[in-house]
Amino acid sequence: MIFERLGRLMYRRRLLVLVLAGAFIAAAGIWGTSVFGRLQTGGFEDPQSESARAVTALEQDLGRQATDVVVVYQAPSGSDLTVDDPAFADAVTAVLDGLPGTDVVAVSSYWSTGADAFVSADRHETYAALQLAGADEQARGDAYERIADDLEASGLTTLRGGSVPISTDINEQVSADIARAESLSTPVLVILLVIVFGSLAAASLPMAIGGLAILGAFTGLRVLTTVTDVSIFSVNIVTMLGLGLAIDYALFVVSRFREELHAGHEVEDAVAVTVATAGRTVAFSGVTVAVALSALLLFPQNFLRSMGYGGIFAVIVAMVSALTVLPALLAVLGHRVDALRVPLPWAKRSPGRSADAEDGAWARLARAVMRRPLPVLVAVVAVLVVLGLPFLRVTFGGVDARVLPAGTESRLADEALSTDFSAGNAGNPIDVVVRDSTRPAALTSYVAALRAVPGVVTAEVARSEDGTAHVVVTSLGEAQDRANLDLVTALRAVATPAGTEVLVGGMSASQVDLLDSVADRLPWVLLYLAATMFVLLFLAFGSVVLPLKAIVMNMLSLSATFGVLVWGFQEGHLSGLLGFTSTGYLEATQPVLIFAMAFGLSMDYEVFLLSRIREEWDLTGDNTRAVARGLQRTGGIITSAALLIVIVVGAFASSGITFIAMIGVGLTVAILVDATLVRALLVPATMRLLGRWNWWAPAPLARWWARYGLREGGSPRREGQASAAELEPVG
Repeated sequence: MIFERLGRLMYRRRLLVLVLAGAFIAAAGIWGTSVFGRLQTGGFEDPQSESARAVTALEQDLGRQATDVVVVYQAPSGSDLTVDDPAFADAVTAVLDGLPGTDVVAVSSYWSTGADAFVSADRHETYAALQLAGADEQARGDAYERIADDLEASGLTTLRGGSVPISTDINEQVSADIARAESLSTPVLVILLVIVFGSLAAASLPMAIGGLAILGAFTGLRVLTTVTDVSIFSVNIVTMLGLGLAIDYALFVVSRFREELHAGHEVEDAVAVTVATAGRTVAFSGVTVAVALSALLLFPQNFLRSMGYGGIFAVIVAMVSALTVLPALLAVLGHRVDALRVPLPWAKRSPGRSADAEDGAWARLARAVMRRPLPVLVAVVAVLVVLGLPFLRVTFGGVDARVLPAGTESRLADEALSTDFSAGNAGNPIDVVVRDSTRPAALTSYVAALRAVPGVVTAEVARSEDGTAHVVVTSLGEAQDRANLDLVTALRAVATPAGTEVLVGGMSASQVDLLDSVADRLPWVLLYLAATMFVLLFLAFGSVVLPLKAIVMNMLSLSATFGVLVWGFQEGHLSGLLGFTSTGYLEATQPVLIFAMAFGLSMDYEVFLLSRIREEWDLTGDNTRAVARGLQRTGGIITSAALLIVIVVGAFASSGITFIAMIGVGLTVAILVDATLVRALLVPATMRLLGRWNWWAPAPLARWWARYGLREGGSPRREGQASAAELEPVG
């Protein structure tokens, strides 16, 4: 009875636990929150890909070649001023010549190169490419902040774009989004918790555990930044899952504690039973969600790995807090958990009596479904399939400036480069690195072959020394356009000079490599998730049927979620409502992230529901009754938990970063589908059809589970009850 002993320990050491928790909160609030200054943007590339190796080769052989800032200078609207006018030239060159060499390593412009590629077709615009000083992204970001205001040219419109300004704008937008999401969700969460519990004292506990989970996860990420790069986007998943799951776990624990108190238990016994039942379920649920998120660590992209780290930290801290700090708080409060009651009609009803009702609304729903399980099953599956059909039209792409809100300066600069200049992706060219290019004639012939590839606008040797040449290829359109992705493949297919190594890099090449990398690892990730979830659910419930059924139902509900995302984001039907620009594709890493998070959350609710059904099954041996009573005891709580976490993640749908909004919408849809169609309808229908086979396992596994399975003892079957083997299958 490990969890029961843990509950009694938390009761007896409650003051010590709370003192330690307070010290941790103080440390996390001071040191853990400093993580924001150490997070990185980007991280969408595979470090071992050809495009990443091209960057490394350039830096090793020719020095760093990347353009960090692209500044677009435009004549005032309606003006006849062109780059050929002295006033235009003087305004720009005065700015560029005055930039400090300590912050700017190199500047390329129309006046320094004489290249018309720097001039727009109507000659009313030009751009300058800047390379900043600094050994890493943080240092270059600091350099940009020092010169940003100095880039303004008198009498001209100035647009600052490029990788560093885009990263800066994304960082600022992420911080603003988190603040807005919290301001939107927190008041609603407080009101809903008061409605659910009918008591201010009880309602405050989930919020306290949520805050602890977020601070704890930030501290974990802060530690991680000392050994590896961590993406700034990880703070979004920390806020979503840390607050959402902590509230979910606290809701289950506090509800069970109140139920035990109303059943007449003393406070210590109520804490012990709560941790032994709801606490065990929370522990198992936390492990399940953490394992699902650990699938993200199988990808090489730092973005996905950072999301995995952040999510795992958030889940583990939320779980540990719900098993330690929360029982200690309940031990201190005791019957005062119902203090500061709110005069609501439902607040006077005993949660214990409601949960025990045999004819409650959830039990009646379960019995209604189980009277006609096959029609319900067919109808729900049909709805999910229809919702999922748009996913058959999915197209994947990458991240560019269009993830930012329309009107953001760095996005405007990127759009100007794409539409106003002859080489549309001049700010993000395709970089071809030719190593061991000691024969000039062979290099010249190879560059000529690159120019002949359809879609290439220019292909010029930008620099060549010590046997390495850097060829810059420009083309039309956005770097993420399908035509430019196909162009990368065509360039890589050009025959290379004998004895040379050719690496094709740049933003378009990075996107090609990203899609290939995700596609290569996705089957292994799906296998990992299926295998680990199967094992964990078997350990929890002693059945090989329930894990298979849960995995199939989750895949079905997630396909519906992805169908909604294709319809809403790829096809743009939600763009007016949410205020984003549809790019015509889904960013490739987001479905992976949403899949891992939603898969874990759906298993979370599966564990909560099946744990109570298993408890009733052990008591009664009656499958139909166990399902009805299990749903009655958990239906309201699961619905409340789902609604609360929807408020948390749904607030991120208002994000100004398109793919963060997509995560918010995707998780909201996944949770709503799972908590309604799946838990309330599919689970009762399938469990009725399967009958005693729900709990079947091969005899050796059944004997092993009876001895070693993850069960907290349970209640013995009452005399005269039938065993599972004696029950007839139904349907």
